[in-house]
Amino acid sequence: MKIAVIIPAYKVVHHVEQVILQIDDSVHTIYVVDDCCPKKSGDFVKKKIKDNRVKVLYNEKNKGVGGAVITGYQAAIKDGMDVLVKVDGDGQMNPLLINHFVQPIIQGEADYTKGNRFYDLKYIKRMPLLRILGNLSLSFLTKLSSGYWNIFDPTNGFTAIHRKVAEKIDFEKISNRYFFESDMLFRLNILRAKVVDIPMDAVYGDEKSNLKINKVLLEFGLKHLKNFSKRIVYNYFLRDFSVATLELLIGVLLIMFGLSFGLYHWFANPLHIPTPTGTVMIAILPIIVGIQLVLGFISYDVEHVPNQTQSKLM
Repeated sequence: MKIAVIIPAYKVVHHVEQVILQIDDSVHTIYVVDDCCPKKSGDFVKKKIKDNRVKVLYNEKNKGVGGAVITGYQAAIKDGMDVLVKVDGDGQMNPLLINHFVQPIIQGEADYTKGNRFYDLKYIKRMPLLRILGNLSLSFLTKLSSGYWNIFDPTNGFTAIHRKVAEKIDFEKISNRYFFESDMLFRLNILRAKVVDIPMDAVYGDEKSNLKINKVLLEFGLKHLKNFSKRIVYNYFLRDFSVATLELLIGVLLIMFGLSFGLYHWFANPLHIPTPTGTVMIAILPIIVGIQLVLGFISYDVEHVPNQTQSKLM
């Protein structure tokens, strides 16, 4: 199978050369995508790297990391590559691990693999505290919106995907910037693709990340809410209508009724006269039962993470 590596190149002239030099001969083609870099990363690679596998692509305007990866994906698909690996050009990802990401796809055990820097706890100590906290928050939101409850470290950009699965993704709809990795997981769930985490260590040197987690939490939160809503509608109303769907519907309705009933009587009683026990129970019981039903739905959702490789069926 032909393996392609896509390297988004934006302000990485101090690291991209070393990244490319570490890519072994198992890789057929290396696509370096100059995302309208002010430091001319593409020209730098052409001048410095004498490797016939390297193809430099240019985006006429800056599209963000997601847009750069999509440019590489489209070129690799057109060239008939089989497995598409994305590696950052800033040196934080070890190219020697590429084989670990590719093998599950070649062996038919996964459609998409992604890195996870949280497998080995000793490596977490090297990670900045703010990044750890941000990843914990974003990981939970991603689990909720994508439906992949078995994965972690969603902003990790070290990934590999089978060409047949990549061809099914509508790249015009996917987020082009830092939400790209999380949005990919949502799109993959809609395709019912199997995703597998790959343990890895991250290297933190003098490079600077352009992703400021404290500034994107709100933006990412709103996008996750949108994807979560779409996923629920697609998977539990349009494609299927199961007991889990009823649990979610009835649970939400009961919670809304209990809250509305309770708040109505709270505001309708400005003197705060003791409320009859029956009134209190009418408000509390629907909330309790509703929460239990919603938890039942979540349990069903967790148990039904996609676990069959779709590339075999395409």
